Amino acid sequence: MRKIILQMMTTLNGRLDDPMAWLSGVGDDQYREIDRIYAGYDTVLVGRTTYEEMAAYWPGALSDDVGTETNRAMAQRMNDYRKIVFSRSGSAALTPWNNVEPVVAATDADLAAFLRDLKAQPGADIHVSGGASFAQSVVALDLIDEFYFFTYPIVSPGESWFSTLTEKRDLKLLGIRAFEHGVVGSHHASHTAADLPHPASFTEMLR
Repeated sequence: MRKIILQMMTTLNGRLDDPMAWLSGVGDDQYREIDRIYAGYDTVLVGRTTYEEMAAYWPGALSDDVGTETNRAMAQRMNDYRKIVFSRSGSAALTPWNNVEPVVAATDADLAAFLRDLKAQPGADIHVSGGASFAQSVVALDLIDEFYFFTYPIVSPGESWFSTLTEKRDLKLLGIRAFEHGVVGSHHASHTAADLPHPASFTEMLR
């Protein structure tokens, strides 16, 4: 079955909103790693506001005289991939772009049902993009199979990934790597609580 993967840049305290308020840059080595991960997707899930930002940038980045080779490769992926744009009402028209599908999910139950059905369809993995509210909704529904975080050595006030969760979530570390600008990339898979030991006390944990 296909996996739903959340891949995002974030701060040490887990901020996910308004990246221009804290993002210091994206190094070439990090960009190449992002492109490598993107090669495993064929579908991008995105909220309406972030979709409009993407549609304003990526089509123009396809030109041979714009950006780096990696940036152009990313632009080609973003142009080709199926882009599913979620909204609560569907009242706002979307900027035209290639391979775009608007979906109205009025409730979290609607969103969960759509994503479970999407995972069961044939295809490559599915990337959860932004924005912050949409990504938090998918995280809260416990529908993320894997997480890729690029964590910047910055603490910044703002909305965090997991601030809306009402219960503990366990993640398994699959890999970690350092990049330019002090960025740490980490790859995690969702765990079920039954997979992990549960010590009876703090002192038992230290033995």
